[in-house]
Amino acid sequence: MYRAVEAEKKLNTFEKYLPLWIAICMLLGIVLSQVVPGISEAIASWQVGGISVPIGIFLFLMMYPAMLNIQTSELKKLGKAPKPIILTLFSNWIIAPLVGVSLAQAFLPGNEQLIVAVILLSSSPCTAMVLVWGYLAEGNQEQNIINTSLNTATIIVFYAPLVAFLAGISAIAIDRWLLLISVLVFIGAPLMIGIVSKRSLVNWKGTDWFENKYRPAVGNMALVALLMTLLVLFSLNGNVMLEHPDLLVLVSIPLLVGFVIVVSYNLLVTRVVNLAYREGVITVIIGSSSHFEIAIATAIAIYGVGSIAALGTTMGLFWEIPVMLGLVYFAKFLRGKDFWKGNPM
Repeated sequence: MYRAVEAEKKLNTFEKYLPLWIAICMLLGIVLSQVVPGISEAIASWQVGGISVPIGIFLFLMMYPAMLNIQTSELKKLGKAPKPIILTLFSNWIIAPLVGVSLAQAFLPGNEQLIVAVILLSSSPCTAMVLVWGYLAEGNQEQNIINTSLNTATIIVFYAPLVAFLAGISAIAIDRWLLLISVLVFIGAPLMIGIVSKRSLVNWKGTDWFENKYRPAVGNMALVALLMTLLVLFSLNGNVMLEHPDLLVLVSIPLLVGFVIVVSYNLLVTRVVNLAYREGVITVIIGSSSHFEIAIATAIAIYGVGSIAALGTTMGLFWEIPVMLGLVYFAKFLRGKDFWKGNPM
């Protein structure tokens, strides 16, 4: 049985207006690409092994805080109430990817990089922001922690093979070696550093300092790194965006339709299996969200920092924040209508 867990995660002022900051950084990046014509060449030239150094630094700073969420001790509790965990894994690794690739093929024929962008987003279960959404929705936070820890562990194993498989059935050639390298560099390395640094810092400064001082600080650092990544991406791709704004609108269609389908599926299945609100809402939130950081990182590693694929994955980020925040309020509305009728675990 899950026990109640007090969550420390809150949506602070900076996080609350994240969609606004995202839009501002996108706009500033486009402006920079026009007023400083050589900026894209200067940024693109600073790379090692085909990976942009500034982007690589920002992406690491984005990924590292998420890796601090893994709690191996919580994974031992999987057998106590497995139903919501199994439902979430099925949605993350089966339903969402199949919906994503199907919609990409339907709405984006002939746009290979945009199809891959949708595949990268739909195949990456979230491990960070869902802690915030679960807190706001007043869901079962112990289930939230177990699921995010499990997602962090499974994404290392499943992400690269799943993306390669879905790209293959879409008849798109993808560099599987770069795909594997991107997973090792942008997930494996931050995960190992996260585990080592967490253990060291807890032993040195204590759990209370780590949870209430260090994690919030690096969490804010991750958001700043995210915004800087967007600024660089859009400064590099400003000309492409101005010449082809239709591409961003086009890739938004399967992303938004995908959200509607996957959220609806998760709402329906949690009601059919008779979950209670606190477990049902966490299952819906985690099962419907994506790990946009790794999607962006992988798109950059495979296609380059100035690619259409990289831009496509940023649109996943742009839409996910307002969609998930809206889902939190919609779930609370459904709770008032007794949508979930099961007994709490």
